[in-house]
Parts: sequence; C-alpha cells; structure tokens
Amino acid sequence: MAAAAAVLRAAVRRGCSAAATLLHHRPIPCARSLLPSPPLGRALPPLPRFPFSVGFGFSTASAELVPPARPKGKARKNPMKQSRFDFTKVDAALLPTVILVGRPNVGKSALFNRFIRRREALVYNTPGDHVTRDIREGVAKLGDLRFRVLDSAGLETAATSGSILARTADMTGNVLARSQFAIFLIDVRDGLQPLDLEVGQWLRKHASGIHTLVAMNKSESLDEHGVLTAAAGEAHKLGFGDPVAISAETGLGMAELYEVLRPLFEEYMFQLPNNGLNQDDPTSEFETEAHEGDESKLPLQLAIVGRPNVGKSTLLNTLLQEQRVLVGPEAGLTRDSIRAQFQFDNRTVYLVDTAGWMERSGKEKGPASLSVVQSRKNLMRAHIVALVLDAEKIAKSKSSMNHPEVVIARQAIEEGRGLVVVVNKMDLLRGNQRLFEKVMDAVPSEIQTVIPQVTGIPVVFVSALEGRGRIAVMRQVIDTYENWCLRLSTSQLNRWLRKVMSRHSWKDSATQPKVKYFTQVKARPPTFVAFMSGKVQLSDTDIRFLTKSLKEDFNIGGIPIRIVQRSIPRKASAKSNTKNVRPRIARMRTDKRTTVSDPTLL
Repeated sequence: MAAAAAVLRAAVRRGCSAAATLLHHRPIPCARSLLPSPPLGRALPPLPRFPFSVGFGFSTASAELVPPARPKGKARKNPMKQSRFDFTKVDAALLPTVILVGRPNVGKSALFNRFIRRREALVYNTPGDHVTRDIREGVAKLGDLRFRVLDSAGLETAATSGSILARTADMTGNVLARSQFAIFLIDVRDGLQPLDLEVGQWLRKHASGIHTLVAMNKSESLDEHGVLTAAAGEAHKLGFGDPVAISAETGLGMAELYEVLRPLFEEYMFQLPNNGLNQDDPTSEFETEAHEGDESKLPLQLAIVGRPNVGKSTLLNTLLQEQRVLVGPEAGLTRDSIRAQFQFDNRTVYLVDTAGWMERSGKEKGPASLSVVQSRKNLMRAHIVALVLDAEKIAKSKSSMNHPEVVIARQAIEEGRGLVVVVNKMDLLRGNQRLFEKVMDAVPSEIQTVIPQVTGIPVVFVSALEGRGRIAVMRQVIDTYENWCLRLSTSQLNRWLRKVMSRHSWKDSATQPKVKYFTQVKARPPTFVAFMSGKVQLSDTDIRFLTKSLKEDFNIGGIPIRIVQRSIPRKASAKSNTKNVRPRIARMRTDKRTTVSDPTLL
C-alpha cells in the first residue's frame, strides 16, 4: 500500500491521465472533470488559471495552469518622485540658491556644468593650481527641480593675507549671504583630508544659518560597497549629516541627490509669499508682445574684451556697481568668462568678462589654452563688443592699438558685431595734460585708419577704478545696439537711392549700373539687397560709396553694413511685360454686338 501511495503521488504530480493509467486503469478525476458538465451544444468553459503551477508541465492540464513568462531584459529603475511644487513657474530671482564649496580640485566646476547642462565653467585637472577664481552663477536643472547654483573658488584657510587665495575666500564669504543651501564637496578617492576639516570649520563659522549637504564626489571608481561605507563613515566627521555619493563627471548619484534636495526646496518655497509664483500681469504681457516686434528692446549681449591687465574686470565691477569678479595687479587674473545680468534704463543687459586676449603662440597649456578658446566663443555670441585699451600704454607707445587688439576689432567687424572702444586708466594721465590730449586725439583717428571699412566707431575715455565714465559707456553701447537693430522701409530706401545716385559722379552714363530697387532684408547687422536690371554690376567702389552714404544720411556709424546685389534676368522681365497681352475688342454702335479689331482673327 505504501508503494501504491507513492506511485499515486508521483502520478498526480505528472498529471491526471498518467495517474489513471498507473492505478488499476481506473480514471481519476482531474481538474477539468471536476467542473460541472455543460449542456449539450455548448462549449466547455475555460479552465481557471491559478497563480501557481501544480505540476512540472508534462501534461496538457499543467501547461494551462503555468502563468505566462516575463519578458527578458533589464529591470526597470524606479523613476524619481515628482515634486509637489512646479519650479518652472517661479521667478528666477526667487528660486533657492545653492553654493558649491570645497577645497581646490574636488570637482565643483564639473558639478556646476552638470547642473546647468552645458560646459560653461572651465574644468582642468590642476592639483597645484586654482582654475576657478571668480563666482559663476547659473540656473540648475535636476529632474523637475529648478534652483540657482553658484560655483566658487577652492577654499584654503591658511592662505596669506592679500594673496589671490585669500581674496577668493573673502569673495566666497560675501556670496554666502545670498545663499540658502550649500553643497560641500570632498574627493572620496583621496579620503578625508585635513583641509576638508578646515573648510568644514570655516563653513560652520561663516555659514551657520545655511543648510549644508556633504557630497562625496568622484565615487564612480569605488563600486565596492565596503569602500563607500568606510568613506561615508569618514565624512560623518565633518558634522553635516549623512553624505551622498555622486560623480559629477558621469552623473552617478544624481537621483539620490534629488531625493535629498527635493524636500528642502519644497519647504523653502512654501515659506515664500504666494509660493514665489509669477502672477498674471497684463502690463508685462503687453510689453513682451511689444518687444517681439522691436528687436532693439530685446536683451543685449555685451562682451568685454582686450589684452591682459587693461582693466576689463574692474570695468565689469564698475558697470555692475558691485565686487562681482576678482581684480588685482596680477596679469591674467581672469580665467573663466564670467557672465552677469543687470538692468540699465529698463533694459536687460548680459555682461561677459572674458580672459585676456593673447596671441596664439602654440605654447599655451592647461587653463590658459582653454581661456583663449572660451574668449573667442564669447566674442561670437555677443551683440556688442567693448574693446578695452590701456591709456598709459598708449601714451608710452607710438601706436594706439597693438596687433592683438587690431585682430579683435577686425574679427568683431567681420562677424557683424557692433564695436565700442573704451580707453581705460585715464586717471593715470591726469597730471600730464599734454599726454592726456594726445591720447584723446590719437585714438579715434588711428582706429579709423586701422578699420577703414567701418566709420564712426565710438570711443569712450573712462577710469574704471574711480568709477568715472560708467553712464557714458552704457549710452554708447545702447546707441550702437539700436543702430545694429535698425530697420528701414523699402520706400524710404528707394527715395534715398534716387538722391544718392544723382549726386554720384559716373564716368559714362552708358556704363552706369541700373538699380531697379533697394531693400533691407535683415537687421542685426543691417543687410541690404540692390536688385540690378542691366548687365552692369556695382563695383567695389560703388558699394563703398553706398555704404558710406547710408551711415552718413541715416546716422548709423560704428556698425558693419552689408550690401548684396542681385540681377533680375531678362526673361523674367520680358514674361512679366507680355503676360497679360490679349487681342483688343472694340465695341461699336452697329447691329452686331462686337467687332474684332484684329483682322487676322476673322
């Protein structure tokens, strides 16, 4: 009996039909036979599926009970939780501000670039030097979070008073006043260094009211759980809570960083009046629609360029009326191209302070080579270029502009940008009236000689250190920008063209080019097209004459003007003249209703 029971259990595992064969050839009721019999003429009801398999799948019944197999592939990662607050509707000035702090070469600029989703800050592996020296600001995007992020220079608490490192630390301390959160970065590969502990003490002293989060950067190479756990234990010594393991270069740990920052930002935004949301303002909508039609009211991009140590950063601080970037007597102090925004006469202006423009010698290495490339890129993106010259060097030399400055001016004109020349350090010539007048007379005339294709380039004499000439610089910049965005109607241009062509001296009337009409096809910079009806084209002399007349008659000097000529083919003009020619039909008072005037049609 025991053997028969074992055989029965094995048969039940294999299936009902197998069990019936083994035991005295008596049928054993299976799952299908236990169901009530349907009436004749009806199909059997489907066998109910169970959440588990009752056999090994050898019989038909057990095969029907097996659940469908899951598709092969990688398991889906849990997506980030959505924030309860819509940060896209918040004014940029009211967004939470996060400052990135840490000792040098821990990856602050790399994390800044990942937050703003573009390579704007210079990133270079220089353990013994500082790449970032100024405060860089941008709007960060992390999932559905939006916040303002500040990239600061590396902190060294033991820096000598008055040195570059001490000045950058003071600038970072001043920026902490407008920050609500701080991300303290450490290099997890190097472990916790004594300088990290000193930076932590500096933060507790200067940023006691700021919520600080520790991020262990460069953790992509430490995949072992034990190594990261040990590093996290060391990071607890800083006293800022649980650290987050991230990699600014590869994006590792951004989801965990999001989960930590999301509740903090939500709590901060809910404490603001009206939650910081933009209210519907019909006046602002009307102004936006008006600005769409007037290109001169759009935000202005101004790039400050020049040779090293001519006062570009001092001029930017003077225009902003705050200590925004690091200044000093050292040449080549600025490495990053710093972008800042401010308002002047209800107009948004974006200022870009570039690194000193140097000649390409092929010997640039490290951050210097990256600074040269970045300066050239910012020159291409600008609308107006402010070329800064050194008045003291002009007084001592025979020429106003050296080769690098001539290259900057010509490249700006070739790219179609407006140009304003700013002569700085005029306060150094105040004691010598002769040199003062010499510089003021020599610079405009020499600029016209060096750049003959553009007339009327404005020149402003300032002293950025004393704050003199700030309003004059911005007035000239805005006037040049409005001329750069100028649009003239076709009727106005054709009336002007008739007067200009009549006063121009032509050698022979037969060889005089025939301009059918003259029109402007685009602005920024102004571009015109002259449609020619004859074989004779406008020569280079004629184009220069028209360009000079446009600048003088419409007062649009200081900007490049482009004139293109196009020929109207004769076939097109002939077809347009004979397109509607039809036989004439004359009506006469006769018995017939119409009389055809062409006898060939009769």
